[in-house]
Amino acid sequence: MTETPAALREAHHADVSGGWLRPAVFGAMDGLVTNIALIAGVGGGGVSPRSVVLTGAAGLVAGAISMGLGEYTSVRSANEQVAAEVAKERRELERHPEAEARELADAWVARGLPRELATQVAEAVRRNPEEALRVHVREELGVDPDDQPSPWAAAISSFVCFSIGALVPLLSYLLGFTSLWLALAVGGVGLFVAGAIVARFTYRSWWTSGLRQLLLGALAAGATYLIGTLIGVSGLD
Repeated sequence: MTETPAALREAHHADVSGGWLRPAVFGAMDGLVTNIALIAGVGGGGVSPRSVVLTGAAGLVAGAISMGLGEYTSVRSANEQVAAEVAKERRELERHPEAEARELADAWVARGLPRELATQVAEAVRRNPEEALRVHVREELGVDPDDQPSPWAAAISSFVCFSIGALVPLLSYLLGFTSLWLALAVGGVGLFVAGAIVARFTYRSWWTSGLRQLLLGALAAGATYLIGTLIGVSGLD
C-alpha cells in the first residue's frame, strides 16, 4: 500500500517517547562532569596518579550504578502513577459516562470547537470504551497510556552512557600518562563532543551546545580543583 502524506510526515519525526534520550544525555554528561570534577579535586590536592585512577574508577562504578537504579526507579514510579490515574479514569467512565462525555466536549469547546460538533464527537468516542479511555487520559492527564517510557531502557542507557562519559577523563592515565592537565583537557574535549552530539537530536548549533557543556564542566572542575588545592593531601593528615 502507498503511504499517506500524513504517514510520510510522521516518518520524519524523531522518536521522543522511548524514554532513552534524556537518561542517555543526562548519564553521559553526568559521567563526564562527575569524574572530571573528581579528578580535578584529588589531583589538585596532590595525590599520586594511582590514587587519581582509583578515585576515578570508584566514581565511575558508583555513579553508573546509582544513575541506572535512579532512572529505573524514577521511570517505573512515574509509569505506576500514570497506571493508577488511568484506572481512576476508567472507573469514572464506567460510573458516569454521560458526565465524562460532557466534560470532554467542554474541553474541546474551550479549544474553539463548535459545541454541536464537540458533543457529537464526544458521543461517538463514548461508544468505544477503550478509545474513550485513551482520549480522556490524553485530554485530562496529557499522556498517552499506550506509549509510556521503558524503565529498563532508561536505566540501561543511563548506566552505559554514564560509564562511557566517566571513562573519558581517565583515558590518559590508563594509557600511562600522569599529567593532570592532560586528563582534564581530554575530559574537556569529551564534554565538547558530547554537547555537539546532543545538538544532532535538538537541531541546535553544534558548537554552541558543545561550548555550553564545556563551560559547565569547567566550572565544576574549577570548583573542585580549588577545594583540592586548599585542603591538600597534608590537610587530611
